Amino acid sequence: MSSLLKFFCLTYVLSWASFFAAGAMSGAGAALRGPLFLVGSFAPAVVGLALTSQAEGRVGVRRLLREVVQWRVGVRWYLFAVSYMAAIKLAVALVYRLATHSWPRFGHEAWYVILAAILLSTPVQAGEEIGWRGYALPPLAGRWGLAPASIVVGAVWACWHLPFFFVAGVDKSGQSFPVYFLQVIALSVAAAWLYWRTNRSLLLVMLMHSSVNQTLGLVPSTIPNGSNAFAISTSLVAWLTVGLLSITAVYFLVQMRSTRLQDGRPRAAELLASPPSVS
Repeated sequence: MSSLLKFFCLTYVLSWASFFAAGAMSGAGAALRGPLFLVGSFAPAVVGLALTSQAEGRVGVRRLLREVVQWRVGVRWYLFAVSYMAAIKLAVALVYRLATHSWPRFGHEAWYVILAAILLSTPVQAGEEIGWRGYALPPLAGRWGLAPASIVVGAVWACWHLPFFFVAGVDKSGQSFPVYFLQVIALSVAAAWLYWRTNRSLLLVMLMHSSVNQTLGLVPSTIPNGSNAFAISTSLVAWLTVGLLSITAVYFLVQMRSTRLQDGRPRAAELLASPPSVS
């Protein structure tokens, strides 16, 4: 487990340094904000690959990178990855309508713009997913099982985003971190389930991650002019999103309850239970 602690610590140090440096940029230096945010976002992958290389050499690195291009899975998994968060958000709108007799605020992006954004941003998600699901999840699942490991990775993943709640000019600034924390843990469970069901395809998890980012705005849950990141959100849409994500997460946790890895090595283990067919 020492390698995992090293991974989490190095990832936080590198990412947070980049995020806070980006937040401090202003004036002529503002042009560096985007590149610095991008550098911080790729820290999980960089650290994960470096530690894998140190422990297992080129063989381990190649094995990890193969998951990024593992595309031979059934069409239904692509549909799930693209539509999961969109379905949650549309269900939130329906429940909101039933509860309040009015519709929530909807986003205005055209569907084809959202789809294009999903496709364009999917490769960028390798910066996070190589680290969180590719490097960190398997050894934790080898020790505790996939279901508990997905929750632990979700908690670490959520807290990794904390600087964004204090950096002006980003969409999470001043929003409710407690609500976000619960949402991310539920999403981490879903991502781990998809990773398992697709025989460890990071590509599909990257696609899902991108789709989540691009479809959150279908039914926005942000509070205008939010200023307290640790306040409990008053957004009914936000709480409904947490509730529906949690319901599906419980289903995924039950599905994964007996799934473990053969050992705790960062990359060399394979699932004890034969993974489901991905055809």
